[in-house]
Amino acid sequence: MAEILQKDGTWVFDGDALRLTPGRDKNVGLLRRTLGELVVPLGALAGVSFEQGKKSGRLRLRLRDGADPLLQATGGRLTEPHDPYQLIVEPDRYGVAEYLVEEVRNALLLDQVPADPVTGYLLPGPAVPLSAAAGDATASFDGERVRLEWNWKTEDAKAAAGTRVLPVEDILAVEWQPAAGLENGYLRFTVRNAPTKQPPKYDPNAVELWGFKKDPLMALVAAAVQARLPHPSAPAPASAPAAAGAVPLPGPRPAAEDDHDALLRRLRELGELHRSGVLTDDEFTMAKQAVLKRMQ
Repeated sequence: MAEILQKDGTWVFDGDALRLTPGRDKNVGLLRRTLGELVVPLGALAGVSFEQGKKSGRLRLRLRDGADPLLQATGGRLTEPHDPYQLIVEPDRYGVAEYLVEEVRNALLLDQVPADPVTGYLLPGPAVPLSAAAGDATASFDGERVRLEWNWKTEDAKAAAGTRVLPVEDILAVEWQPAAGLENGYLRFTVRNAPTKQPPKYDPNAVELWGFKKDPLMALVAAAVQARLPHPSAPAPASAPAAAGAVPLPGPRPAAEDDHDALLRRLRELGELHRSGVLTDDEFTMAKQAVLKRMQ
C-alpha cells in the first residue's frame, strides 16, 4: 500500500483503487470539500504523474475518457482548487509522491489496464439528493428529476413561467461551463423536444453563473445528472434483422486472427502508455518484448 498525507488531502493506493480524501486546508476548493472522498478503481486510470517545483510539487491523475461523469459533464474545465484529481505535495514528501506514482504505474502494467476510452462510467458520480444555489437559480436533483428555482436575480422573461422541473428521461445532455473573463458561465440542460439557442440568461433550461464562490457546486449537479444519462460512448442498440436480399455482414473472424489483432492493439496501448509517461523506458521495453514473443 502507498499513502501520502498532505494539507491538501490524502491519497491512498491499495493495489486495486486510489482513495482520494480532500484536506481541510483553506486552499482546498469548495467542490472538493463538498464532493468528499473519491474511490477511483485502477481500471479507470489512464496514468499518473508527479511534477516537482521549488515550493511544492503536484500529483496528477489522468482518467480514461468517459470513466467519470464529473469530468464528462465539465469537459475538463475544473480549475485547480476544485480539481479532485490533483494534489499539492510539500517538498519533504517528494519521495513519498514518487513511490506512490511507481506503485500505481506498476499496477497498471501488471493488470494491463488499457488507456483507451470506456463505454460505461466507472465512477458513480455525486450522491443524491443534491442541491446548489448559485447564479440566478437553485438547482436540485433527487435522482429522477431536476428542479430549477429562480431567484430575484433571474431575468423576468425566464422566471415568468415559474419553477422548472425536468424529468431525467427528458434530458438528453448536461453541460457545466465556468465563468471566464467577461464571459458568464452556465449549467445547461438539453431537453427532448425543447431545443434552444438562447443565451443562458434567457434559457429556461439553464442556470447563468457569474464566477462567484459557489459556482463550482453546480458542476456536482451536472455530474449527478450525467451519471444517470446514457453513456456518450455506449454502443448503439442492435439493429433490426436485415431485410430479405440484404447483403450479410461478415461472420466472426477466426480465433487466430482475433488473437493477432488483440496483440497489435496491446502494442498500440503500450506505446500510448509509454508516451504519456505511465510506463518507463525499461517497463515499456519489457512489456513490448513479451507481446512480440506471443506474436511469433
